[in-house]
Amino acid sequence: MSNTALVTGASSGIGKEIARLHAEKGGDLIITARSAGALEALKAELEPAHQVKVHVFPLDLGAEGGAQELYDKVKAAGLAVDILVNNAGFGGHGLHTERALADELAMIDLNVKALVTLTHAFARDMVARGGGRILNVGSSAGFMPGPYQAVYFATKAFVASFSQAIDQELRDKGVTCTVLAPGYVETGFAKAANLEGTGLVSGGGATARSVAKEGYDAMRRGALVAFNEGRIDFAANWLIPLLPRRAVLKMVEKMQKK
Repeated sequence: MSNTALVTGASSGIGKEIARLHAEKGGDLIITARSAGALEALKAELEPAHQVKVHVFPLDLGAEGGAQELYDKVKAAGLAVDILVNNAGFGGHGLHTERALADELAMIDLNVKALVTLTHAFARDMVARGGGRILNVGSSAGFMPGPYQAVYFATKAFVASFSQAIDQELRDKGVTCTVLAPGYVETGFAKAANLEGTGLVSGGGATARSVAKEGYDAMRRGALVAFNEGRIDFAANWLIPLLPRRAVLKMVEKMQKK
């Protein structure tokens, strides 16, 4: 039986660890990111270690037509995707009005548009075959507004809402959709997003491996939402919804400020 997972943003962090987890369980992989070298290195690591096949498709999913290009290449290679992991994404720190608009829109293109395009394309194929799994890597940021990362938090709110709706639409067709919503994770994300020096990252975070395992296992179970820590689950579902909006905004703003 086919057991092929497509993982976006697989060159580092959570995506790389999810690819490793799937290979460890004997599953074949399709991996994509912008860095061809990092993808080839991962392929060289996983294939001999686990006797699996790893297909490499380096490209920029955030570029115009990038997600559709990936789908077309996968189809042209004759590959069927049983598990779709939408992990690629990025953030950016600062006042919205002081950040470059091009950067904010590029964030939406990758975090939202590419994810929707890939979900639409591959989920249609899954429905036609009668089954499949989708794991969308969101964030606990998707459960609150985020001053100083306004667009990033908003994109993750979209991912949380979209993923749960897709699961409801497709579950009776054999396709599940899980959204992974971790807190801060120790990856290269903080440096790339210019978050170093904020309260959010000062206390450290979870390892990419532990978060990847939480998400991968939840996806395999067909869970709807996966938080990597109980306190984050409690805050997102019970604390934040009950607090006054201004209190939430000030709390998050304090975490984001340098």
